[in-house]
Amino acid sequence: MTFLKKVQTISIDESIARPAIVRIPALIKRNITLFALSQSFTGAGMSFAYGLGPLMVVGLTGSASLAGLSVSLIGLSRFLVSYPVGKITDTYGRKPGILLGLVLALIGSVTLGLSQTFQSLALFVGGLLIFAMGMNAAQQLRVAATDMFLPHMRARALGYIAMGSMAGLVIAPLVVSASEAFASNIGANALSLPWLFLPVLILMGMSLIAFIHPDPKYIGENLQLYYEGYVPPPRLFGKDASVFRVKTLLAHRPTLLAIVANSAAQGNMSIVMVLTSLVLAHHGHGIGAIAASHTFHTAGMFAFTIPLGKLADRVGYSKVMLPGVAVALAGAALVTFTDHYALITLGTFLVGIGWAATNVASTALIANQTETAQRGRAIGVNDSFAGGMTVAAALATGPLIEAYSLPAAGVAAVLIAVVPLALSLLPKRYWPVH
Repeated sequence: MTFLKKVQTISIDESIARPAIVRIPALIKRNITLFALSQSFTGAGMSFAYGLGPLMVVGLTGSASLAGLSVSLIGLSRFLVSYPVGKITDTYGRKPGILLGLVLALIGSVTLGLSQTFQSLALFVGGLLIFAMGMNAAQQLRVAATDMFLPHMRARALGYIAMGSMAGLVIAPLVVSASEAFASNIGANALSLPWLFLPVLILMGMSLIAFIHPDPKYIGENLQLYYEGYVPPPRLFGKDASVFRVKTLLAHRPTLLAIVANSAAQGNMSIVMVLTSLVLAHHGHGIGAIAASHTFHTAGMFAFTIPLGKLADRVGYSKVMLPGVAVALAGAALVTFTDHYALITLGTFLVGIGWAATNVASTALIANQTETAQRGRAIGVNDSFAGGMTVAAALATGPLIEAYSLPAAGVAAVLIAVVPLALSLLPKRYWPVH
């Protein structure tokens, strides 16, 4: 076991003292590596959901007006499952909850493949709900990552997990390309085969999770056993660490602002992801150019999460979270109010990196403001609000565009991002919470 070397402490965000020098124990390095590798395999499935989902809807319904249905279902599933699975992981450990989620994702993946084979919209809706609930439940691995690291290192831990998602984005197109070639040879539906191949990747991810020990929740409750010299802080919310109330989380100003900021960044991005394609098509750009622009957006979401996490740990979470929202706001404005390809692509990239900064910093802040036995539910609440915002944004985007044209949706994305920035400037005496 490796050790903590400490000669002085300095104050960081939310009055957390961080040691000057820390070596991460070998066991923790091993576990976080397994989590990141698992995410690289299983995370490919969400690329299928976002990339293939709209095409599947159009193929099943014959109407492009319902193309946003898949994004709405993904957001709805996140809203429904995040808190319940958080309670499961708080009660029984992180691994059981994550593995349960991956089992659901596997079932949903097969169902989605069959929906194309039998041309059934009902199977598609049911399959995507099950799949997305499973994948969102498996996102408790972010909670597991924060459990295993000291408070001042939790944002970078989340960055390691996000880099696994980046690897998954590389795997996804390879699977789709192979499926497309194979489907043409055997006369199968090209949209069904990726989903029928995905269970292989999910099983690989599950096998990696099985090798993680001990359960990260146990590590989080006993950090002093793994980091020599670490003294756990006093409990933050009452004497019984297992007792959790959403009202208590929302009554704390820093955690409330983190939830609002994360939800705003999610809503902003949900609109811009749709808007970018429509705006570029409106200006005469082809599918290849649109795909390239989205690649820059994806790079913004995941490629810089580790340095962003380290920065948040060093300077404070709100000092990365709120600028992240501001960057996303600026990106949405570029997508909305410019007509040059490079500027629109820069805008979608800024939305991605702004979301990444906000998500990593807000999640780490919430993790540090809750006990290990409450953390799954606390971050689940954060994810549920973000999921609800995704549904609202997806449902509003189409009507806004139809009624008021493309810029109206962009203005909505900008206004959503304004909310947490305005709240952060509100004097504390005007806040209804402490």
